[in-house]
Amino acid sequence: MPQNTAPTYVLTLSCPDRLGLVHAVSGFLLERAGNIEEAAQFNDHDTGLFFMRVQFACSSHSHEQLQADLAVLADTLQLQWKLHATAQPMRTVLLVSQQGHCLNDLLFRWKSGVLPLDIRAIISNHRDFYQLAASYNIPFHHIPVTAATKAQVEARQLDIIEGEGAELVVLARYMQILSNDLCQKLAGRAINIHHSFLPSFKGAKPYYQAHDRGVKLIGATAHYVTADLDEGPIIEQDVARVDHSMTVEDLTALGRDTESQVLARAVKWHSEHRVLLNGHKTVIFK
Repeated sequence: MPQNTAPTYVLTLSCPDRLGLVHAVSGFLLERAGNIEEAAQFNDHDTGLFFMRVQFACSSHSHEQLQADLAVLADTLQLQWKLHATAQPMRTVLLVSQQGHCLNDLLFRWKSGVLPLDIRAIISNHRDFYQLAASYNIPFHHIPVTAATKAQVEARQLDIIEGEGAELVVLARYMQILSNDLCQKLAGRAINIHHSFLPSFKGAKPYYQAHDRGVKLIGATAHYVTADLDEGPIIEQDVARVDHSMTVEDLTALGRDTESQVLARAVKWHSEHRVLLNGHKTVIFK
């Protein structure tokens, strides 16, 4: 039999920094027979904030009782906190348009057991990937969008997201700009991926523009979605070196690989509750 079959939880928290915070949290768990399995902390001297992530096992108290007790502790220490049961994979909805490299990668990693997700639905403004969704037995919602129907489309999308109880929304190359209203409603739980280190190349076919200018680096950035386009808190970035011998097709393929890997890491860290928001930045306990 396994040595430890107690339910495990992840507690994430932030608060104004002060003496004794680690002692207070560890003491709280000790009093409830919680066994700490993993712990990490960060003191941001610029903002005076303290961040912490603790994974622990506890069989003596229920999830509900732990939450109730944490609420009392939070009042004392001014905590912003969340408690997650690790046995519950994160409910997720994926959005995609016509580029499927990130979608394919996420679905494969999820099916392989690498990502602790419960993918509830795929939403797209095109029909391209309905067969892919069916092969994974995931509901596929085709919702075409035009400038005239954007508000109605976003209302339908939000109905699906909320109806599935999604804790995470991933824009896996969804090529529509979300409204400020939808961005606010998805704040802190929507992740986007885009090409980075190509700041001058906007619009269609950025890798064609990059090739034409002879860039030496291409890359990708995964970030939380905000009303400021592509300027949300950054979760992960990576780059790949390129040179004059590479074709547009080479750059595109390398760029798509980089996008897929960066997005997968960001989704994994978020789904494992390793990412804490720190204003316009993030704290990531890898």
